[in-house]
Amino acid sequence: MKLNNLKPAAGSTHSRRRIGRGTGSGLGGTSTRGHKGAKSRSGYKRKIGFEGGQMPLQRRVPKGGFKNINHKEYFAVNLSTLQELVEKKNLTKIGLTELVEAGLTNGKELVKILGNGELKTKVDVEANAFSKTAEEAIKAVGGNTTII
Repeated sequence: MKLNNLKPAAGSTHSRRRIGRGTGSGLGGTSTRGHKGAKSRSGYKRKIGFEGGQMPLQRRVPKGGFKNINHKEYFAVNLSTLQELVEKKNLTKIGLTELVEAGLTNGKELVKILGNGELKTKVDVEANAFSKTAEEAIKAVGGNTTII
């Protein structure tokens, strides 16, 4: 073994350049940051959407629309679907549990009964909301509507 054959142990050296460790390293002075400007300062953090002082896109584009915070999203179930359920399972009362068992809702959603279709048998229906036509159709057959 001679001095010209010596090599550092595997993993002991780093190829990463050490910036800002004096002018003798060749990477001192401005430390690769250039002269002046926000990016050359310590503590600089680029803001999301910053466009070099130009008005950012999210401020240039006008805001649109309106979001009603009191809006409730209902899962719609038609009378025709209720009639199919009654015929398949021979039910006299339909509530949220029956709708979950049938795979129509997951039980967390608000359910609204709509008047599309025709109801032929007397059924008591429990739901979070009813349309006027659905309520009239259920009562016309002799059933009851209950809002939960």
